Amino acid sequence: MSDDSPLIRSLRAAVAAAPEDVPLRLHFAELLLAEGRHDEAVAQAAVALQQVPGDEAARELMVRAMQLPAPGARPPAFDWAAAEQEVAGVVGPRFAADPDPVDPADPADPAAAGGATEAPLTVDGSGDPGDASAWDVDAPGDVRLADVGGMQQVKDRLEAAFLAPMRNPELRKLYGKSLRGGLLLYGPPGCGKTFIARAVAGELGAGFMSVSLSDILDMYIGTSERNVHDIFEAARRRAPCVVFLDELDALGAKRSRSHHSGLRNVVNQLLTELDGIDAAQNEGVFVLAATNVPWDVDLALRRPGRLDRTLLVLPPDAPAREAILRYHLRERPIESVDLGKLVKVTEDFSGADLAHVCESAAEYALLDSARSGTVRMIGTKDLLDAARQIKPSSESWFASARNVAMFANDGGMYDDLVTYLKKKRKL
Repeated sequence: MSDDSPLIRSLRAAVAAAPEDVPLRLHFAELLLAEGRHDEAVAQAAVALQQVPGDEAARELMVRAMQLPAPGARPPAFDWAAAEQEVAGVVGPRFAADPDPVDPADPADPAAAGGATEAPLTVDGSGDPGDASAWDVDAPGDVRLADVGGMQQVKDRLEAAFLAPMRNPELRKLYGKSLRGGLLLYGPPGCGKTFIARAVAGELGAGFMSVSLSDILDMYIGTSERNVHDIFEAARRRAPCVVFLDELDALGAKRSRSHHSGLRNVVNQLLTELDGIDAAQNEGVFVLAATNVPWDVDLALRRPGRLDRTLLVLPPDAPAREAILRYHLRERPIESVDLGKLVKVTEDFSGADLAHVCESAAEYALLDSARSGTVRMIGTKDLLDAARQIKPSSESWFASARNVAMFANDGGMYDDLVTYLKKKRKL
């Protein structure tokens, strides 16, 4: 971190080089605590407790870092007068007068050099919308498909649709495979569609643009359509680039159901940009879209050459659930957790549901620790109790999808969904 002292920086590097050295990690946590960096000290103590759950020094440090009262001690009375003063803004500089202070050491801050701080586009749509600074294109990230736990079928489809042609240019030329294309990811909410899109960009070494309805819609006539055009122009300049259209059902809703001409014009402009003026214009621009309700997406967006391939992203399978649970428990104080049991009782849970399970289990243990003054590890029982209290969020989605699969599967558009529902005996 930029505000680290030389000693903190050295110890941080030493801990990263020797992650199994518990005494070193605890020494690092002590220094963080001495500097008032309680959250970081808690994180380091939690990692140490995962390695040596019974270590008294680590437990004691965790208590101090969490600022818990000693066992048997009475908690201090709440100072209502001080709280009222703080809310009124009387006590100290708790809230900065300037919510976005200028950092003189940050060369990226235009105000640091005495420059103007104007937005790329003004409220009335004036300015230069074609400026690349108006739309952010993230550099290729470190996320890869290998970071996506399980979901092998999804990975195989992505390999065939995007990755294999990119990695084999000679074969691509032989078979006349273009580097343009679109893929629609659909499925229950919270199952990792956005993460998969970022992983595809990482595999391609491509830039990444995430676009939602709020990025495009504007109150002034014609500005929304221009925004769509400018986004694709920015992607073409930075090709190879993945354009990720989030919540496509809101952005590309069926025009027959849209009562607002502005939304219909946005869909028309999106169709124009997906086609390109000529076949080569969108070369190297990969369009990935995500939706929970593909049946509400305008059919013209799914014609060949546009978002012509669909991929069902289901709740994580057993290997994926284990990977997600490990990720969300990685810096929490856990002890003797049986992930196998937890994986079995969380079938049909989305990634967001699993994160909620870990958060709820941590709340149980934290509450017990606050009451007793002794740090208690998160155990299997906490996680199982949390899982029993949470209903899979995908159930309502499958209830709606079942009707679509039964009565609106024209042309086999949702054959993969039908197959899954039959396998789960939901159809």
